[in-house]
Amino acid sequence: MGADGVELDVRASADGALVVHHDAEIPGVGPVARLGVGDLPVWVPLVGVVLDACAGLTVVLEVKNLPTEPDWDPSEGAAIALAALLGERGSYQDFVVSSFSLAVLEAVRSADPAVVTAWLTLPGFDQSQALRTVVERGHCQLHPHHRAVTGELVEEAHGAGVGVTTWTVDEAAAIRELADQGVDGIITNVPDLMLARFG
Repeated sequence: MGADGVELDVRASADGALVVHHDAEIPGVGPVARLGVGDLPVWVPLVGVVLDACAGLTVVLEVKNLPTEPDWDPSEGAAIALAALLGERGSYQDFVVSSFSLAVLEAVRSADPAVVTAWLTLPGFDQSQALRTVVERGHCQLHPHHRAVTGELVEEAHGAGVGVTTWTVDEAAAIRELADQGVDGIITNVPDLMLARFG
């Protein structure tokens, strides 16, 4: 569709493979964390396959690992394995690892400080405090929900050397407003619409 990047979600399978799937459970199959690679439906890809398919694009990889989910892994195995995979590929500028969990991001940075990391935040967060946390912990980007973005936040982030990518924006008017506020990236389900109107 002409997008310059792809955002996807990463979970670990029972045998330690990195799987692209948003939810903890695959409907009609079972939890990703309890399935081996051989148990995955053909339409559920491994991260390495997706990175090959997305060569030349920016790929934002959101690691899903929260204590509220049934597949929570306090050892952060998926984050560590993903950092190793990206390190093997070496094109650090093409990848961003994001998460709502600071523990995930800390695990990635500990495993490979060269990996670009981004903290995902919800609308109710104090975004200025979130930005300070990003800077203090050495992360590169802040990924706030679009309802939390302001021109002042973007200006403050850029002044601190932090990029701002927002999610998930499918309305043309909101896309235009965010672009005018100077965000660095917009995650959308309708890249064709966005590029047709604003590309």
